[in-house]
Amino acid sequence: MKLRLGIPKGSLQEATLQLFARAGLRVFTSSRSYFASTGDPEIECMLIRAQEMARYVEHGALDAGLTGLDWVIESGLDVVAVTDLSYAKQSRGKVRWVLAAPEDSVYRTPSDLRGRIIATELVNVTRNYFRAKNVDVQVEFSWGATEVKPPMLADAIVEVTETGSSLRANRLRILDTVLESNTQIIANRSAWEDGERRRKIENLALMLRGAMEAQDRVGLMLNVRKENLPGVLSVLPALQNPTISTLSDSEWVAVNTVIEESEAWQVIPRLKAAQAQGIVEYPLNKVVM
Repeated sequence: MKLRLGIPKGSLQEATLQLFARAGLRVFTSSRSYFASTGDPEIECMLIRAQEMARYVEHGALDAGLTGLDWVIESGLDVVAVTDLSYAKQSRGKVRWVLAAPEDSVYRTPSDLRGRIIATELVNVTRNYFRAKNVDVQVEFSWGATEVKPPMLADAIVEVTETGSSLRANRLRILDTVLESNTQIIANRSAWEDGERRRKIENLALMLRGAMEAQDRVGLMLNVRKENLPGVLSVLPALQNPTISTLSDSEWVAVNTVIEESEAWQVIPRLKAAQAQGIVEYPLNKVVM
């Protein structure tokens, strides 16, 4: 049995391949092919545009794939949402599809755009957004470079953003958030009902989530006398509860825990002040919750 998996080609591709590598599954791509091999002989990959992923998963050409929630909603197709993976091109957070208009325009609210032209790739979602607000607009599909279209080719746009820097560079003002989106693993319903394929997809989701949980976190190991343990524990911002193990010297224990990497700068000196010894900070590959 081979699991046919779709990898998003384009802006999400590099971030996705890095996530797979951190999870322990190398994906080997070629600039001359849409097919990719992996370190797992039971998984074969194909590079597909995120906008098209739901179509090929729903049709059964792929058993599963990674794409944005935005494109699943836009497609309107029936696929299984397996799990959320909150990463994007530049960050770990969600992206936003926003309604934006020129800074020097008279448009301040969505209702100000009644009867106007809105350019976007996310046509169906945008139409539903304005329909829900009872605002009649003309929504046109944009083939790219959407930010440069106002005011000559469109009155406003609905465009995806992580930081808003591209919108600001094009002198556009955000009027409203149309949709928040994050990456998802989606599956074909028949594949999901197949026990063997479902286990493979669930294991993939488990390892990718584990790699994401480990990102920006580090492990801490240290030794401390039992009499000083309460002071050390009061310093530690543990992920759950720290692991405490006895040592050969019954007066000492070993403490192992996980913290945010950004906290280590403050925590380690406080641990030393609380009489901890042999403090070791180490990187993490996966944290399985």
